[in-house]
Amino acid sequence: MTDLSRMHGFTSQALGLLGGRFFRPPLPDGHVPRLRLCERLQAGLGGRLLLVNAPAGFGKSSLAIEFCEALPEHWRSLWLGLSQRDADPGRFLERLLEGLQQYCPALGGQAMGLLKMRQRHQPFAFEEWLDGLLDELALYLQTDTPLLLVLDDYHLAQGPVLDRCLQFFLNHLPPGLVLLVTSRQRPDWHLARLRLSRQLVELNEQDLRLTAEESLAVIGRQPTGLRGQALDNLIQRSDGWVAGLRFWQLAASESSDEQALPQALHGGEGLIRDYLLEEVIDRLPVDVQAFLYDTACQERFCAPLCDAVRGRHDSAAILQFLQAHQVFLVPLDEHGNWFRYHHLFSDLLRSRQASQPLAALQLRASRWFESQGLLDEAVEQALRAGHLDVAANLVQSLSEEQLLAEQNVGMLLRWKMDLPDSLLISTPRLIVLYSWALGLACQLDAAEELAGYLSRFLPAPSATAQRSMLAQWLALSGVIARGRGDRERTLAYCAEALQSLPSKRYGQRLVCLSTLSNLAIADGDFWRARGWNREALELAQRVGNPLFEALAHYDRARVLHARGEVLRALDEVRQGLQRLQGLSAQRLYAVRARLTLYEGYLLVSRLQPAQGRARLRAGLGEARACRDISVLIGHCVIATLDGREGHFAEAFAELAEAERLMHIWDVPPVYYLAMITLVKCELWLAQGRLDLAESWLLRLGQTYGGEQPAAAPEFHPLLPLHIALQQALLERTQSRGDDAEQRLASLVERGQASGGMLLAVNALCQWLALLLGAGREGQAAQLLPRLLEAARGGVLQPFQPLLEQHPQWLHEHLQARAACPVQAELLKRLPQMPCTGSGEALSGRELAVLELIAQGCSNQQISERLFISLHTVKTHASHINSKLGVERRTQAVAKAKTLGLLA
Repeated sequence: MTDLSRMHGFTSQALGLLGGRFFRPPLPDGHVPRLRLCERLQAGLGGRLLLVNAPAGFGKSSLAIEFCEALPEHWRSLWLGLSQRDADPGRFLERLLEGLQQYCPALGGQAMGLLKMRQRHQPFAFEEWLDGLLDELALYLQTDTPLLLVLDDYHLAQGPVLDRCLQFFLNHLPPGLVLLVTSRQRPDWHLARLRLSRQLVELNEQDLRLTAEESLAVIGRQPTGLRGQALDNLIQRSDGWVAGLRFWQLAASESSDEQALPQALHGGEGLIRDYLLEEVIDRLPVDVQAFLYDTACQERFCAPLCDAVRGRHDSAAILQFLQAHQVFLVPLDEHGNWFRYHHLFSDLLRSRQASQPLAALQLRASRWFESQGLLDEAVEQALRAGHLDVAANLVQSLSEEQLLAEQNVGMLLRWKMDLPDSLLISTPRLIVLYSWALGLACQLDAAEELAGYLSRFLPAPSATAQRSMLAQWLALSGVIARGRGDRERTLAYCAEALQSLPSKRYGQRLVCLSTLSNLAIADGDFWRARGWNREALELAQRVGNPLFEALAHYDRARVLHARGEVLRALDEVRQGLQRLQGLSAQRLYAVRARLTLYEGYLLVSRLQPAQGRARLRAGLGEARACRDISVLIGHCVIATLDGREGHFAEAFAELAEAERLMHIWDVPPVYYLAMITLVKCELWLAQGRLDLAESWLLRLGQTYGGEQPAAAPEFHPLLPLHIALQQALLERTQSRGDDAEQRLASLVERGQASGGMLLAVNALCQWLALLLGAGREGQAAQLLPRLLEAARGGVLQPFQPLLEQHPQWLHEHLQARAACPVQAELLKRLPQMPCTGSGEALSGRELAVLELIAQGCSNQQISERLFISLHTVKTHASHINSKLGVERRTQAVAKAKTLGLLA
């Protein structure tokens, strides 16, 4: 690639005249390569225009420099760094022609003369002048040595006349010339034709935002003590803004306090403030500056909201201006209706005085959100404005059905902290709403205490109101009783609530049905659980609420999973997610988080760990934001996955994060402690730390399986049975095979009797592994059909130890079975079996005999070590010789080594 800005052969006089006007700057120190963007620009070299359009500080010029340095060898580049002086079209065209003359010295002699003679106050036919120049330029350009013309910082020179000149230039661009333009403001060019003909590559702010990896690379240029959440927060607040991270680095280099480093990235302080004021805000019209300050208090905004807040009707035009001039406006939807400001930009705006009192602006915003039915944002604005009575009245307009459907209790509890207790207990509606919020957040004592204040409003004004209030108290009491593990009260309260709840209180009715279904799973009564699920789904479909339908699908998936019907459970989860597709992606929904998490859990059950992990991570983010206890499922399943892959430190860190959240959210230990401890026991067994596993499994067994067993927690209703599975695994590890077999046989019988095939499959897989480990292959072969029948619903994960430890035996016996979906799935996951010279594979037992033969053991010794008869040893030896095509032991060993059957 030839760089005309640095070509040898210029005379010293020419250099003196031209100065640095065509000099391409070097890449700045610490530049992080943007290979993904350069590749996109590279793909556009066959077109006409490469347009890089983004706000200040996003690395437009650095990207252009990097791209020029990486151009193919046969390309030449010409760099024009523009300034405000180039806003005069004549001066710009003079510079352009001077630059092109470096490439074509004889170009445009007469054209330059015409430009020199023009008078600025007189009209000049720029398009006619360009037409002649382009015709002449076409004679000099060659497609085998094309030229890239770079116009850097075009926004500094941009104006109506220059835009028309460049539009003409683009429309008549000769072959062999490509234009690269960087600008903070989108040029006023008609580009539709270029887009349709694929002659344009355009990169905008979203494209130029640093990825997480690129942000880490920028930060990594200067070693810091930032780790974990602090580092994540820094990257999130930077919003991919290169300049923001550079300023943070500079502040960090001057700071002696590492604890203060994360706070250094703030738009209202220091270098970032000065940069944004000088480079962006102070250059805007006064009315646009006032708009920015008046709307900065909004987390998101649209033109009608801005009109309502400001008491004006010009917001749409100003937003269009901000978009055109790339003023740190981040779109939030595909239609260009909703926006927010870049985090650091909004920091600065909020730190400066708005033209109107802030409380008045926020109260107007609250009224607008209320008029649009956006209650949560209306309440937030009222609280920020300090109008607590307005906020409380707004909360009262939230229906119990909306609260129970969305279950975003984090939002309600956040409001609760800002509302005084006197307001919370001032009306029955507020008491009921916040009692439900506390109950769903598992803060059982607080929920019960608050619900007790309902007695102050009894007797109610009418018999109907009194029945409704008592029925709601019964439903809430049933949920609290289930949380505490009180089976009898749960049944009594929920049954009575279902009988007395008015038809319009379908939300509470559905919660009672869900609670009863969960209790039925814990009782091992899957048929009754299925009945409650069916009733809940039919009710949700009758009222046409997609959130409640999704919740019903989630409950059905949990029952199907417990029954071993993993494929049907996956279908239920995806039906639930399908019902939620019409909901806003900007809002948070606990049920969407639960369905996403459970989809990940089921994919792991299908031996699809990578896909499962991705869905679990996706669900965790939304569940945490909703303050939903379903995060337990995500963290525990991921920890189990990490343990199976041997990443024990990561597994225990995952469980520690789950415990930390439960502590922060003030969730009672009954909800989570046993569930997390059981996963720890599984990890300890995998690590060989039998003493720890044995100690805690004994405690768990006594708590959930003693004379007065505790009720299983809501999020793990089959916990006692899974404790027994881990106890059997411990007994196997301790060589207590008889105890383990007896326990596993009991679990299989219990699972098959109740329809809990997930438990049965887990127990049967352990039992089969125990038999194979003891050399009891005949009994294992008899057990395999029962296992395949129990697993017909699609659960595969319990087979993983068998697939890893006994692949030969499993392959041989699966091949001998009649074809079925489970058999096909398992065969796909088995490694390729080693074959003999005749193409017939040795069985697992034959390989074991062959290994002992290779060690020099006699037939009698083989018989004793494998616990088989002498006759059986001789039969196996005969089969080995036949399959290998040999006659003697020594030949069999040599042939097996050649085929890779023996090490």
